[in-house]
Amino acid sequence: MHFIPDDLDDYVVNHSENEPELLQQLNRETYQKILQPRMLSGHYQGRLLSMISKLVNPKNILEIGTYTGYSALCLAEGLQAKGELHTIDINEELQDFQRKYFDKSDFGNQIVQHLGNALDIIPKLDKTFDLVFIDADKENYSNYFNTIIDKLNTGGIILSDNVLWSGKILDITFKKEDTSTPALIEYNKLLKHDKRVETVVLPIRDGLTISRKL
Repeated sequence: MHFIPDDLDDYVVNHSENEPELLQQLNRETYQKILQPRMLSGHYQGRLLSMISKLVNPKNILEIGTYTGYSALCLAEGLQAKGELHTIDINEELQDFQRKYFDKSDFGNQIVQHLGNALDIIPKLDKTFDLVFIDADKENYSNYFNTIIDKLNTGGIILSDNVLWSGKILDITFKKEDTSTPALIEYNKLLKHDKRVETVVLPIRDGLTISRKL
């Protein structure tokens, strides 16, 4: 979803950093071979993730929702030399695909893959994090936040994707079977009112929230 006219959006993309060649390859292969390729962060949002990571210069990054690894590679661009990125996904079928591109990058030995339920895995990680990216099942966004907040260092950043949900968060008449929309509405309220963080919502793509731990 774009919140500005397409021609202006094209201008924004064309005047932002170019998409690295490896990520172009990953983008193409995802669209050729993988279901739901729209889940990919893509060129513009990927460059934004990269820029934020470079500004934070994190020692440790946590990503909840790997998909094909595009966003992980963008975030890894800001890692400290001895830093690590831990990425969690529940889809076993994508692990080899992810690892192929991780190993082609400069960050292969810094990216650690975890397979399974993030709510089970995160408490077992003996690390604190400077940067967290949440881009997984929307029903658990609030649970993910509450699970990682104590593992986030003071001044650390949580990035939450899809928080505007194609504008559905404005619709109070969502269908009963739609569990994602009410979950995101509650999550956005949580970030607004939780005194442990300060939050800004960016109306880019499907909505990206930046929350900083106080």
